[in-house]
Order: sequence, then structure tokens, then C-alpha cells
Amino acid sequence: MKKLILMLALFLFWGCQNKENTATMPSHDALGKLVDTYYEEQLKLNPVNATVNGDNRYNDHLTFDFTDSHRAKLKDLYQKTLVQLEGIDRETLNDNDQLTFDILKRELNLNLKGLGFKDNYIPLNQFYGFHLTFAQLGSGSVIQPFKNVKDYDNWLKRLELGAVYLDSAQTYFRKGMANKFVLPKILVERMIGQLESFTTKDITKSTFYGPIANLPKNFSAEDKKRLTAAYTLVIQNQVIPAYERMGVFLKKEYLPVARTSSGISEVPDGQAYYNYLIETMTTTKKPAEEIYQMGLKEVKRIQSEMIRTKNSVGFKGDLPAFFEYMKNDPKFYPYQKPEEVLAAFHAIHKKMEPKLMEMFGTKPKTPFEIRQTEAFRASSASAEYFAGSEDGTRPGIFYVPILDAKSFNYSSGMESLFLHEAIPGHHYQISLQQENKSIPKYRRFGGNSAYAEGWALYTESLGKELGLYTDPYQYMGALGDEMHRAIRLVVDVGIHVKKMTREEAIDYMMANEQISLQGAIAEIERYMVIPAQALSYKIGALKIREIRERVKTQLADKFNLAKFHDEILKDGNMPLEVLEAKMDRWAKKQ
Repeated sequence: MKKLILMLALFLFWGCQNKENTATMPSHDALGKLVDTYYEEQLKLNPVNATVNGDNRYNDHLTFDFTDSHRAKLKDLYQKTLVQLEGIDRETLNDNDQLTFDILKRELNLNLKGLGFKDNYIPLNQFYGFHLTFAQLGSGSVIQPFKNVKDYDNWLKRLELGAVYLDSAQTYFRKGMANKFVLPKILVERMIGQLESFTTKDITKSTFYGPIANLPKNFSAEDKKRLTAAYTLVIQNQVIPAYERMGVFLKKEYLPVARTSSGISEVPDGQAYYNYLIETMTTTKKPAEEIYQMGLKEVKRIQSEMIRTKNSVGFKGDLPAFFEYMKNDPKFYPYQKPEEVLAAFHAIHKKMEPKLMEMFGTKPKTPFEIRQTEAFRASSASAEYFAGSEDGTRPGIFYVPILDAKSFNYSSGMESLFLHEAIPGHHYQISLQQENKSIPKYRRFGGNSAYAEGWALYTESLGKELGLYTDPYQYMGALGDEMHRAIRLVVDVGIHVKKMTREEAIDYMMANEQISLQGAIAEIERYMVIPAQALSYKIGALKIREIRERVKTQLADKFNLAKFHDEILKDGNMPLEVLEAKMDRWAKKQ
């Protein structure tokens, strides 16, 4: 579930295939059966994943993914599948099946390697911990269905298990304490505050009471009475006390032994773990130092473009002064209500729709919505995308946290944010992948951050081509977003390899981009708890741009941008090295 929750928070991963990639050899039955079996076995071990994918068979199940017994089952599955995969002759496979073979083999080897680290000794964290996802599922408005009585009974079982999950997590936190594999103190303090926010004494005010507050009108009076009584009892006697117990444990036992260092290299085997995470998150074996130097170079390049843009509007001060101007001038705060902020994002979509028709030949069928982030998590959330369901009954949702509409900054990069999190970023990529019935479910509902976030960041660079960034302040916001991803290369490696402190990382970020202190703190603390994930954005985007420029040079007049984008997306999420090889083959066929 840890991997799942990270995918939910960052959102993550999916493509579309057409007849141009018709295989020269028939699909390999043995491989097809193997990946289907592997996918089904994974769902049994990660039932919430099934719910996320729109598969409702396991909606009443919950596994304790941090336990040694669960990890032993995962190891057995990975090893068994790898042996069977290596028994298949790759050269007998068609193009599509070779992609499946390569993607699966890489994943199995990395997963097995990952089980050698003790990251399960940190079963919760402040960014994507189960205590947050549990509340999202239980709110009645996200992912977990609440349409009929069976749905309600399913969640009731999962609700009881969730309370046990929180109590059981204490056992593994204690294992981490004994092995000095612990969180930084500041992150523990963040979790304590989150947990305390769920311990309301008024049950009707609890996030978990949402499904009861919105009981379908067509339910019988008997079912309404039974479910209301059952939910009230579980929330009051099991769920809220479990949150309270976890909060007390973290405050009294765990916080005193939490570490003062910021980087993961300070835990046992931490440097090796970080190198593993680089390989997993970026789908490359780039050394940390190379990534760090790449970041410094990108920061310098983007800074020059920022200065040029600043000068173009006639601002006389330096770049930090321009940041302050864009942060504080009243004209950049035009909104009074959350609805106005959401309407501004809808306007961005409408403005670029004509160009979207020219730059993409294939578009998703999955419905799309823009919503304000729920109040219970808005204070610690970033704007994000939640994937829709396979059958389209649940839309893809672009969530925007709006704590106070009057403090929502117009120049913060709204256009680039929409391109990245919504259209044509995550919504196109994830929806097209899930809708593609010609690839196995294993690929339709899986993927890596470098491709998913790399694609989303690449789409930010399409702003001018899509008719956006005509306002210099919105373009400055877009440059700020690009700078943000470049800074990540510097501070992520800095924190986890070069012993950069949390405070030094915050200072570096604020010195090089337009960001509030609160925003910088949230970002740096995110990197502290999910090492290397932040590297995937820029590395993935640079690779896709590199492929585009190379293919454009090779094809010259035959290059068609819409066909290029369709080809990038149509086979779904895959490691960057697999994507590059696929695109090189495609270019030769043109």
C-alpha cells in the first residue's frame, strides 16, 4: 500500500495504442497468462489498489503492507514470476510483448532489491501516510464507492481493519526505533498534528461520517438506521481512538528518539537505499553527483530566462525584488471566492482547446473535473490529480487546495500547473493508458514516476505552442515551476547525500524561486520523507524533450507533433530507457 499511497498523492500512471503498432507476430500466450496472473496476485496483496483501479472485488479487504509476513508474500510472488518470465524466449515475442517483458523484468528485479531495505520500519509519514489516505477513502467522496448497501457494508469492514492497521503500525515504528531507522523529528511533529485533527468528539463532524451524512435517498429506513448505528459505533469506539493512540505514541515514545538529521543517508544502509531509490524513481542509474550538477546547470539557465522576462515588463529591481513584487502586489490576488479560482482553471482549459486538437490525435474518453481539495487535508496538500476509473464512472479529478481564495496568487503559475496536473499532463497520460485494452492490466494500471511526472513536466513546456503564456506573469509563473523542478535536483541530492540541512535547503529554494516560506517548508519536508521521487520530474522531462528533438531532426519534414505525442503515450508508462528505444524504432519506421 505504501507504493499505492505515493501514487495517489503524486498521482500517478497510464497510455493508448492504435493499429499502427500492429505486431508482426501473434501475442505470446505464456507471457499473457503470466502478466495477468501477476497482476491478479498483486491485487490480492494490495486490495486498495484494486479499488483505485475501479475493480470492486476487494473493497472490503485491507492488507497490512508494512509487516514482514506481507513482504515475504511479495518476495515469493516476485521470485516466482521472475523465474517464469526468464523461461520465455524474448526473441519470440512481438513488439508489444517485448515491451511488457522488459518492463516486468526490470520491475521484478527492482522490487526484490527494494525488499532488502527496512523502509517498512517507517509505516506512516506526513506526506502520504495511511492515516491520510484512510480518511480520504472514508470521506465518501474519493475512490471508495458508496452507491449501494453492499458498498457501505464493504467499507464498514475496511473501516474496522483500518483502525487495527494504525495500532499495528506502532509495532513497526518500534522496530525502527530499535534499529535507528526513524523519521526526522520535524516530520514526526507534522504527523502528530495531523492525527490530532481527526480526534473530534462530535462524531457527525468526523471525516469518516461523510458516507452517513450522504446516505442515498433510495436506501430503506431499516438500512439507514442499521448503517448509521454501525458506522457511529466503529468511528467512535475504534477509528478515533486508534488515531488518538497513534498520536500519543508518536508524541511520548517516538518523537524523543527521532533523528535530528534531514537526509536518508543517516539511517543504516541509507546511502545504498538512496541509490536504489534514484534507480527506481528516475528509471536510470545516474550517479547522485551527476544529477546534482545537472540541477545547478538548469537553475542557472532558467534564472537567465527569468531575468529576461523581468526586464521585458520594465521592472527595475533585481530578481528577488521581482519575486517579492509578484508575491505581494494586490493585483496578483484578484479572487474572492474558491469558485472564482476554479473558474480561472476552467478558462485556461477552454483557451487552449483549439491547439489541443492540433497537437494530439488521441484524447481520453474518461470524464474530467476540477475540484477544491477537501478541507481536512488542504493545509498539507499540493494541487494534484486523482485518476478516474477504468469504466469512466469515476472522473479524473484535478484537486486545487484553496485555504483562502483571497490569498491565491494569480502569478503562481496557474497555466503551467493546469498543463501538468490536468490537461494534457496527468489526465491525458493516465486516462489513455487505463482506456487502452490492447495492453495487459499490469501495464494499464502500473508505471513509474519518471515517465508519469516527466511527461507532465514536459507538457508544461508546451504552453506557448498551446496558446498560453501570453501574459508575462503567467510565463514567469511557468518558469518558476520549471525552476522548482530544477531546484529539486540540487536540494534532494543535497539533503540525502551532501548533508544539506532542512534549513539550508529551504533557504536555497527561497533564494532561487518565487515561493512562500510555508510552501518551501512543505516542499523540503516532502523531499525528506520520499527521497529521490522529486528527481523524476526533471530527468523525465529532459529525456522526452531530448527524444523529441532527435526524432524531429531525423524526420525533418516528415515530423508530425501530434503523431509524436500519440506515440509517446499510446503504449503507456514505461522506464525511460525502454521508451527511448521504442521511439527510436518508431522514428525509423516513419
